[in-house]
Amino acid sequence: MRAIAVTSLLAGVLLALCAPPAAADPDVGAHGEAFQKGNTAGVKLTNSKIGLSGNGLGGKSDGYRMPRPCWYEPNSSADDMRNLQAQQKKQAVEAGLDYDVDLDRFGDKIGDKGQWWGVAYDAGNPDGPSCAAGLEPLVWVPEGTVPAGGITLEQLMQIARAALTVPEPKIKLSPDAKSYVNLGTWVWLDGAEAAPRSVTATLPGVMSATVTATPDHLEIDAGTKDDKRATVFTAGCGTTGKPYVKGADEDGTKEPECGVVYRHSSVDLPGKVYTLTVTSVWTVAGNGNQGGEAVPFAYDPIQVSATRDVPVGEVQSIVKQ
Repeated sequence: MRAIAVTSLLAGVLLALCAPPAAADPDVGAHGEAFQKGNTAGVKLTNSKIGLSGNGLGGKSDGYRMPRPCWYEPNSSADDMRNLQAQQKKQAVEAGLDYDVDLDRFGDKIGDKGQWWGVAYDAGNPDGPSCAAGLEPLVWVPEGTVPAGGITLEQLMQIARAALTVPEPKIKLSPDAKSYVNLGTWVWLDGAEAAPRSVTATLPGVMSATVTATPDHLEIDAGTKDDKRATVFTAGCGTTGKPYVKGADEDGTKEPECGVVYRHSSVDLPGKVYTLTVTSVWTVAGNGNQGGEAVPFAYDPIQVSATRDVPVGEVQSIVKQ
């Protein structure tokens, strides 16, 4: 039986079997969902007991997706599955519904050492439903073994990585409304936090995986096609930029510790502005735990960007003779 052909009743059964336990702390996020509307990525675990927690839930995603967004995970004992299937069949018959299930298939496993494993997938990934549709909804797995397609520590880590977000950059500038040629424009991120962000994905009683993003540095693109039109300064940016402090540049001649000095006016450009881009770069590392053994994982950095339009004028002076 293919997952795509499962009746609505059986789908309800699988959802009930795989639903994660209630979280003791409502902020833990054990429901297994971390999806941001208006963004291109997130995770929405379906038919899964995997829970998500951590301060890295709810921010700006960089669009990472796990390569294979479906898997098998431990579901139910032989006794529980046989009883549940019998109960569901009885309810279906009483309701006049056709519930075609071979109870002997489940009854034959009673007394055997093992467990039924069910299909779970990430519905936040466009390929998740079709991936799950290619698998049998339930497979019997002898004790001490893992089925082909069974959840791995690497996949659990990928789930945590897909759910990991960082604060969305909010650019602050000084001067704010308009800059001028050869005047330093200071750049920093409003309300930015330099603290690491992490997400932990846990399959209760089996394994857990944590991915942590640590702020590393800022990158600034002045929005000029010609390097001669601006000079970018990033040596003093640190992880969140350098706010302008009153008196730091009273005569307008000091180079910003973090920012841009535009050398030409923007009056000849479309919209008469430069589009400045600030990218926040975070290093990412993972650490998994299965059977008491720690396993490290490495990922490419997270890069999230924001833009601001910067009109740049030119100070006119009159020379009297």
